[in-house]
Amino acid sequence: MKQSEELIKGFDAEQFQHDLISWFEREQRILPWREDQDPYKVWVSEIMLQQTRVDTVIPYFHNFISKFPTIKHLAEADEEDVLKAWEGLGYYSRARNLQTAVKEVQETYGGIVPNTPQEISKLKGVGPYTTGAILSIAYGVPEPAVDGNVMRVFSRLLSIWDDIAKPKTRKLFEDVIRLVISNENPSFFNQGLMELGALICTPTSPSCLLCPVREHCRAFDEGVQDELPVKTKKKANRILHLAAVVLTDEQNRVLIHKRPEKGLLANLWEFPNAEIDTEMNLDQERLQMYVKEAYGAEVTIGDSFATIQHIFSHLTWKINVYEGKIIGSVQEDDKLKLVTFEELEKYALPVSHQNILKAYRSYE
Repeated sequence: MKQSEELIKGFDAEQFQHDLISWFEREQRILPWREDQDPYKVWVSEIMLQQTRVDTVIPYFHNFISKFPTIKHLAEADEEDVLKAWEGLGYYSRARNLQTAVKEVQETYGGIVPNTPQEISKLKGVGPYTTGAILSIAYGVPEPAVDGNVMRVFSRLLSIWDDIAKPKTRKLFEDVIRLVISNENPSFFNQGLMELGALICTPTSPSCLLCPVREHCRAFDEGVQDELPVKTKKKANRILHLAAVVLTDEQNRVLIHKRPEKGLLANLWEFPNAEIDTEMNLDQERLQMYVKEAYGAEVTIGDSFATIQHIFSHLTWKINVYEGKIIGSVQEDDKLKLVTFEELEKYALPVSHQNILKAYRSYE
């Protein structure tokens, strides 16, 4: 017998479905992507919600859909505009992958999001979770949508002690959910699990006494709900020390540079910056030399006016920020521009550089 089948022995799947879906029908939050079952809107919301809280996503979702209301609008949009609409959400590869996938849907499927796991999972940035979420919520296909929330809920429900940080454990949870998912209402079943994980079965101090499926929960029976799920800790973040400079010319235009097309924060705009060797602090003179070498600009570097810290999932930036003046002219191109501070609003900056801009405006 497979492990998934062994785990659900004695589990009343039908009653569990009823209790979960009934609770979701009564208690579900009113969220903009739940107003209809438009697969495009479900798709956008699920990509935005990856590694981002619901409250943060709501205004971004409204803004994004107002700018790109249909697949056709997003497919035909300029990437700069898409990144600007995503500005502040982070993980910008999500936005680029979404637009790439939407273009394929427009070209290959006539603008209609595919409704089979085989087709939809081939789209860029659409992994097993997003596949299951779109298919179940928008099309009523009984496909698992397993994320951290769902693994936490089911690790407690079935007292599963496998490490959820391991890929093979995710596969186990997918197998389990295939056995217990509601075929009649997979949309509310999957959304109910997500909602339960977000509101009740939280990572710490789960609200077991308010849980609509407590009677099905083995971890609660055993008193071990606070010990599950099992998850190995990530390695500590690497710290990268940087120096950045806000450079203005005589017309009070500011110098910005576009990041490479690949890698972290690809294609976003930023203020000139360089990695610092912490053994040998980067002083104004060396920063001045770096700007000349990298950007061909003669500059003077003034005082440091801020230190900005930004934490990624695997990396922490500590940025010492200076102000400076441009002497003479700068050879602009498609990756190096002088823009007014008003024009700067049109360019997508990473959160760290948005914070540099805020600090500079306070400093001026």
